[in-house]
Amino acid sequence: MRRTLAGAGLALLIVTTGCAGSGVETPPRPVEPTAPGAATPTASRQDADEVARTLASLRRVGDLPLYEMTYVGGYDATVGTDARPASGPFGCSLFAAAGDASRPLFARNFDWGPHPAMVLRTDPPDGYASVSMVDMSYLGVGPDPTGDRRLLNAPLLPFDGMNERGLAVGLAADDHATAKPVPGRPTVGSVRILRLVLDRAATVDEAVAVFERHNLDFEGGPPLHYLLADAAGRSAVVEFVDGTMRVQRGEGRWQALTNVPVIDVPEAKRRADRRYGILAAELERSGAVVDAPAALRLLDAVRQGHTRWSVTYELRSGEVRVVPVSGGERRYRLPVR
Repeated sequence: MRRTLAGAGLALLIVTTGCAGSGVETPPRPVEPTAPGAATPTASRQDADEVARTLASLRRVGDLPLYEMTYVGGYDATVGTDARPASGPFGCSLFAAAGDASRPLFARNFDWGPHPAMVLRTDPPDGYASVSMVDMSYLGVGPDPTGDRRLLNAPLLPFDGMNERGLAVGLAADDHATAKPVPGRPTVGSVRILRLVLDRAATVDEAVAVFERHNLDFEGGPPLHYLLADAAGRSAVVEFVDGTMRVQRGEGRWQALTNVPVIDVPEAKRRADRRYGILAAELERSGAVVDAPAALRLLDAVRQGHTRWSVTYELRSGEVRVVPVSGGERRYRLPVR
């Protein structure tokens, strides 16, 4: 958040490094916002200059296609659209590894339809700065998103991410999940909750509390479960069992999540799932001492035909590595405090 990064400026929040094979970068160019009223964003609380700077920061950096954008200014994460694309094959594989207490790591494959993706940088005035991954089809943008004001809703739809306190979160489909509303709690979308976590939580305990303060809406998309991890090496799985939110905190040095339930499910049954079994076996073998290159190799071992991106978040150093399905690697660094 800006009050903790005074003088740094959002442009310096993250240093982006192009790596071999990451494709040709398109340099940022000035763009004019679309006409007032056209595709009006609902979440933006930006002035005209902040809108222009945000849209001008969009650039294509890979062949997923993969884009980057820096969101300048504020937004209201509690309002707006939860636009949904046509359904597609689901999946996702995630793990948190803290065998090396000095280098806890969070990693995930995002498995879904053939949609463009965005690396989004946010630094809201009333929340934590973060880096997150967005499936751009949920914004309803076309094949050329340049200048499209619907991009201003991008903060609402992170599918995974890490904030400046080293708190990471990701989601995966869970056919068994059902969420019954609790009277008196506000309702948010099942993807939107990740934005509230990234903006408001510094630890796993605080992230669980964010979940506990909200009802989740699974209507119109696959029901979900979630993996959380923080810079202290703590982790937790959040699931919705028979309509009720349940939490399983990590008791060892790692936790993994695919598309099979974890809570109240014996470990042997979880490992019957091929991807979960591969993750569990390797994390046990390595003592959950996993650096980013090893994490990406492990993600590659559980890659599916519809994996769209792989990403690692180093929860103390703030380094982020993104590998889209087209290959190459993008690196970012978010100052973690």
